[in-house]
Amino acid sequence: MDSSLGTSTQPLLTRDEQDPIHSTVVFTAETPDIAPITGPGDFFSQFTTEFKRLWYLAGPAIFSFFSKYSLGAITQIFAGHVSTIDLAAVSVENSLIAGLSFGMMLGMGSALETLCGQAVGAGKIEMLGVYMQRSWVIIMCVALPLSLLYIFAGPILKFLGQDTNISEAAGTFAIWMIPQLFAYALNFPVVKFLQAQSKVMVIAVISGVAMVLHPFFSWLLIVKLRWGLVGAAVVLNGSWWFIVVAQLAYVFSGRCEPAWSGFTWEAFSNLWEFFRLSLASAFMLCLETWYFMALVLFAGYLKNAEVSVDAFSICMNILGWTIMVSLGMNAAVSVRVSNELGAIHPRTAKFSLEVAVITSILMGLFLALVLIISRDEYPSLFSNDSKVKDLVMDLTPWLCFCIVINNVQPVLSGVAIGAGWQAIVAYVNIACYYLIGIPMGLILGYKLNFGVKGIWCGMMSGTILQTCVVLMMIYKTNWNKEASLAEDRIRSWGGHQDTTVNAINTEET
Repeated sequence: MDSSLGTSTQPLLTRDEQDPIHSTVVFTAETPDIAPITGPGDFFSQFTTEFKRLWYLAGPAIFSFFSKYSLGAITQIFAGHVSTIDLAAVSVENSLIAGLSFGMMLGMGSALETLCGQAVGAGKIEMLGVYMQRSWVIIMCVALPLSLLYIFAGPILKFLGQDTNISEAAGTFAIWMIPQLFAYALNFPVVKFLQAQSKVMVIAVISGVAMVLHPFFSWLLIVKLRWGLVGAAVVLNGSWWFIVVAQLAYVFSGRCEPAWSGFTWEAFSNLWEFFRLSLASAFMLCLETWYFMALVLFAGYLKNAEVSVDAFSICMNILGWTIMVSLGMNAAVSVRVSNELGAIHPRTAKFSLEVAVITSILMGLFLALVLIISRDEYPSLFSNDSKVKDLVMDLTPWLCFCIVINNVQPVLSGVAIGAGWQAIVAYVNIACYYLIGIPMGLILGYKLNFGVKGIWCGMMSGTILQTCVVLMMIYKTNWNKEASLAEDRIRSWGGHQDTTVNAINTEET
């Protein structure tokens, strides 16, 4: 196999023009880098082309993220119509316990966005299956100690000062949700494996089926059969495992050759370097996830904690739904940037980022407008408590502003993942979120008695600062240099034996 970048003796991606689920029209290694843009007409032409490529990836990815996120949100809605304590229990478990695990699993799985995306661009598609298996080994090992968080969720929440009734209910629900943790561990590597090859439609179809079935079974078990939190856990676990099994069946069916050629012992080689990149990816995304989790936790210390937690969780739920849009664009731009860097197309990689940012800002403004218009109606979907609904309506303007900012930030994170900057952005997140955002929220929320609004403003200050810093990093990036480093990343992080041998021989010569 030729180890040089951007060359391949065969088509990188299997195409089946008769089946849109399996076809790929986004990336071809043989296509040259775009020429420098010389005027408005040229910009519009290139913008239209890149816009179509991004949305070929982002559309199904947004639908997939939305569908999966809706599983927990739908469960929360049904629980809220049973009792306030059930709503609080599901909200706390979804936001804190499952949220922490989701961030860790998604973060570690995101290492594949760098490796698989750049490997496709470099013509090394046969390594994708090995990378996915290495990710499974590492993430499943991490999931085992994480299960202790579920087992001892109740005592941990009480130790953190949460309301006793909420802690006990959330702790019980968390134990029943342990199967979801291991579904996360298998799901995210498969998703990144498929996304790198632009096989996004199959992910969307499977997620869509799960979302369609989930409300019916939630109603049946939670409301009709009165299973309460037990029914919520059974349906939520079942939906996630349906997604995992269906995705694995697709991969094992032979539709992903040559990326998947079966299980191999090579998956257990060079795990340390792969673990380092996975840990950096997890650390970067977990710092963002934990940031929002911490704010939900702080809301539990306010007066009338049950109302504060419920209102804040509802707003975070809405924010989470809108973030699914930007996460879809995150996945799309990560694939585009990593593919183009792997093929040494620096101008295309940079332009893809610009198109994604412009598109995300416009989408954020549209979503915020919809929310403002419906501010008197949507709180009733989540709760029947008038105090909770009033507080949610009061928070809506802040929520809308947050939506616009958070529609851009995940796109920038996608660029960081596609380019392999996870460790650097992790340090940025620590400074912006934990040294500035959280202290600001605590001062405004408690010291100055602004309550939930103060906590929310603190959160926004950290997010805005982080967005500005990453934008500055991207502005100063030498994209030609980033493209030339792609081969080194694949060799040092991916652990490909052939390229490692080639590198050693080169050094000896």
